[in-house]
Amino acid sequence: MFDFNSMGIVFALAGAALASALAGIGSAIGVGKAGQAAAGVVTEDPSKFSKALIMQLLPGTQGIYGLLIAFITLNRIGILGGAAVELSPAKGLLYLAACMPIAIVGLLSAISQGKTAAAGIMMIAKKPDQMSKGMIFAAMVETYAILALLISILAIFGIAGLNV
Repeated sequence: MFDFNSMGIVFALAGAALASALAGIGSAIGVGKAGQAAAGVVTEDPSKFSKALIMQLLPGTQGIYGLLIAFITLNRIGILGGAAVELSPAKGLLYLAACMPIAIVGLLSAISQGKTAAAGIMMIAKKPDQMSKGMIFAAMVETYAILALLISILAIFGIAGLNV
């Protein structure tokens, strides 16, 4: 029989899963887009491999941020320690909501950062000495993923003190 009062842990787990999965999907797409550009550049000039690889790695950070939020959430709800805590449905929904900033922003910013990194890689093809400018362009997109990570962390740690 379905018991809504035991759904808190399910909601919290859904938040952790979404944070990890959506940010990871975004990173996979972004790294893939940058990798396509890198492969084209390296085909023409293999000496640019290391510069292209560094640019390709940039969109991968959002996946790491989503994974971090998932670990923090799993730790807070006792799943990692082997003793899950009792969570009300309301508290479970709060964890789900707390995970959503990095899930959504991680997904979208990683894809955008992949496109920006790909453009930076194309810049390296023509002017290898301009790599730092390409990295700055890609890092500007990263700013929003970091802000979302911060909001998710603050929200998760703020939930513990709430009586819901």
